[in-house]
Amino acid sequence: MRKSAFTLLELIFVIVVIGILSKFGIELLAQAYKSFIFSSINNSLQANSAMAVETIASRLQYRIKDSVIARRLNGTFVGLAGNTDPNIPILEWVGTDIDGFRGNAGTAPLWSGIIDLDLSGSAALVSPATDTGALNTLIGTLSNTGSGINDAALYFVGSDSDINNYGWSGVALTDHNTSVMHPINSGANVDEFVSGIGGVNFSGADIYEYYQLAWTAYAVGITDYNASTNTGTLTLWYDYQPWNGQNYATHGKPVKLMDGVSTFQFKAVGSIVKIQVCVNSDVVEDYSLCKEKTIF
Repeated sequence: MRKSAFTLLELIFVIVVIGILSKFGIELLAQAYKSFIFSSINNSLQANSAMAVETIASRLQYRIKDSVIARRLNGTFVGLAGNTDPNIPILEWVGTDIDGFRGNAGTAPLWSGIIDLDLSGSAALVSPATDTGALNTLIGTLSNTGSGINDAALYFVGSDSDINNYGWSGVALTDHNTSVMHPINSGANVDEFVSGIGGVNFSGADIYEYYQLAWTAYAVGITDYNASTNTGTLTLWYDYQPWNGQNYATHGKPVKLMDGVSTFQFKAVGSIVKIQVCVNSDVVEDYSLCKEKTIF
């Protein structure tokens, strides 16, 4: 009986083939794994940076446009429209209460944005179709019980917009004549606003028919900066009132938007604001990604 077997040449050929497959197969698997990791990190950074930019933009969209400032870490600030320094780290603005203006489903807005000049006087401003009681409840919910209607302020559309009169200096506003923001309290009736400055009414103030109501300012910047990685945490602060002498660092509520942020930059082009967020990966070396958005 004849038995077949591998010849020496066939064995050598198999060994060579296995060696080739071992060398290039491992490299192929390593490359595939590396590509998978890179794709996963890229998708994660894309999604997180896009979410961070959209979160900022969604609030900037409803800013009082002349209120936007660029603030240095030492506390000094300049109006964003006149800022030429790209290295100022903090963006701040006063936001209109868009949730209260929209109102509850199927009902009128909680503040109408209109002052009845004929019915209003120095003691109280009448705002038809406004419900300060419901508005107080809504602000309390949005601020997690931190603020209410008596922390809010009015901005009269068409009034003087000097950036120094918004309360950004850290000192509470003391009159309604030179201030851009007008601190208010709820009046005796649900459609009335009275002065929120103790002992001072609206006498002598320029009252305009149309207004925007605000109960918070916002600030965005990088915190917890790590010099070894050149990254930090992009943070949003809210629920603080500059017109009452408050500032973001002491009184604002911080919300983490994203880790690993290397750059947060912003600039104004007329009334338009452009923001940019750049992030680095701590897994893939020398890989960064930037997201930009223009807010009208």
